[in-house]
Amino acid sequence: MKERLEALRHEALEQLHKVADAASLNDLRVQYLGKKGQLTEILRGMGALSAEERPIIGQVGNDVRAAIEAVIAEKQDGFDRAATAHRLQAETIDVTLPGKAVNLGSVHPLNKVAQEIEDIFIGMGYSIAEGPEVETDFFNFEALNLPKNHPARDMQDSFYITDEILLRTHTSPVQIRTMKAMNGQTPVKIICPGKVYRRDDDDATHSFMFNQIEGLVIGPNIRMSDLKGTLLQFVREMYGPQMEIRLRPSFFPFTEPSAEVDVTCAQCSGKGCRMCKHTGWIEILGCGMVHPKVLEHGGYDPNEVTGFAFGMGVERIALLKYDIDDIRHFYANDTRFLTQFAKI
Repeated sequence: MKERLEALRHEALEQLHKVADAASLNDLRVQYLGKKGQLTEILRGMGALSAEERPIIGQVGNDVRAAIEAVIAEKQDGFDRAATAHRLQAETIDVTLPGKAVNLGSVHPLNKVAQEIEDIFIGMGYSIAEGPEVETDFFNFEALNLPKNHPARDMQDSFYITDEILLRTHTSPVQIRTMKAMNGQTPVKIICPGKVYRRDDDDATHSFMFNQIEGLVIGPNIRMSDLKGTLLQFVREMYGPQMEIRLRPSFFPFTEPSAEVDVTCAQCSGKGCRMCKHTGWIEILGCGMVHPKVLEHGGYDPNEVTGFAFGMGVERIALLKYDIDDIRHFYANDTRFLTQFAKI
């Protein structure tokens, strides 16, 4: 048996020195050292040896295995190093080549304007309140002095899910929710930013979904002059210190008295141009003193407190601020349009 083991060692080493690739090397490893390999086959005959011969033959078998394994490991290491060198050569990168430019994103102009509006009002002591976009009929209409069968509740104007649930048409429901949460406490001084939905056909100035920011102030002795001063301060911080505003009488079910707010046309500084239809003024938002019935729905006594509210469309403010002529640009995802605002 010893002679057979020595012959196997000689044969295996000779074959291993001739091997040319890793696959052939593995085949030889299995052939000589595998569970059904030649070395295992020879050592199975040790059961027929005497007790004195077994240790000797066992040691020879171990030496043969160790010799074969050493050559296999050396060969495998050589193949691994060769494969690594070949891969490095094939994957060589020319670091002198110019890199590919990475297009960096920026804050969307609508988000930029909304953040600027929020910062202005936070600077005036307001806090931000939010509410659900899927709203109940009560909070969206009834609590805002819009009873059943009011024209503003028409199915053609609103997205109804059921008879009592719809997509909110303004952020005013957040005002009612906040008033109820305050349990009659004052002061209330909030702005309510968020998306709203109306059944409008998309065109240059309308969209079925748009962003709105409303404001609400409630407390003792709140007056219309407080509202005008607040909006004048906002307009001057948003558009510049030279801007003026004017309030025109209007009607909203949830405020009384109500007004539309115009701002000096930035294109002509109030002299008159095509943008302002030669009036020198551009409408930007609606406002008014909170209607007594709305105060009652919110849990306040209109004989003890008063308040004012205002609402503006973020898209409208952005159109005027950046002199954009079509609201649809904001939603087209055209990088040629959006990149213009990266450094503004």
